[in-house]
Amino acid sequence: MKNWIELLSEFKEKQQAVALVTVTKCYGSTPCVLGSRMIITENNELFGTIGGGKLEYLAIEQALKALHDNKIIESGYTLGPEFEQCCGGKVEFIIEPMNQSPELFLFGAGHIGQEIVKLLIGTPFKVTLIDSRKNWFEEKQLDDSINQCEVSEIDFKTFRDAVRWGRGCYVLVLTHNHAIDFDIISMALKEDTKFLGLIGSKTKKVRFNNMLINDMGIEEGMSNVVCPIGLPIGGDTPKEIAISVVAQLLQVHYKNEE
Repeated sequence: MKNWIELLSEFKEKQQAVALVTVTKCYGSTPCVLGSRMIITENNELFGTIGGGKLEYLAIEQALKALHDNKIIESGYTLGPEFEQCCGGKVEFIIEPMNQSPELFLFGAGHIGQEIVKLLIGTPFKVTLIDSRKNWFEEKQLDDSINQCEVSEIDFKTFRDAVRWGRGCYVLVLTHNHAIDFDIISMALKEDTKFLGLIGSKTKKVRFNNMLINDMGIEEGMSNVVCPIGLPIGGDTPKEIAISVVAQLLQVHYKNEE
């Protein structure tokens, strides 16, 4: 088997979420040694071992929880009769979820969109800025860490393909056209996202809600869409709105840390 460094590199390259279990302490007689490691995928694939038996079973169970919550877990067990192991020692380990950085896909590279992505530099978010206006990015000065994606209004499939859908996916809709906004929202509601937000007024939200229910047959309407986006901190300049939106995204991302 490949060593754990090579495996983690391969998983990172594929952007596949995994949990790394590392034994940090061993007391007395144990079925593993200090530094033993095991990698678990979301599909419960196992690479390596920390000794097998009930200890390993419980570690796998906690690793899947760490992946689900995207949170580091520290744990330990005394290996008594309830473990069906007579070692009598104690094992402590740490579980680290990996390759689960939040990804923001922002539709609309206007003034507010550009301010949002600038503010997200240096945060955990991977950012893709998307726009359908031809050659719109040519004279924009954006940081190299920001992915730029031009999509086609003629082929709406390009909008869907621009997003890596999943539970770590954040989508913001701030385009120059309300009709495009609606099409993106109705598309995104059928996909898996962590956060779906739309810029606009309460009136826009009500109108979109009625259209989603009556025209698109989406019964939940706008109930799963954050609109208006941003925390109510005040201010109405593009930068101030962007600050409120970035604060909201970070609040959602870090809520499991509380």
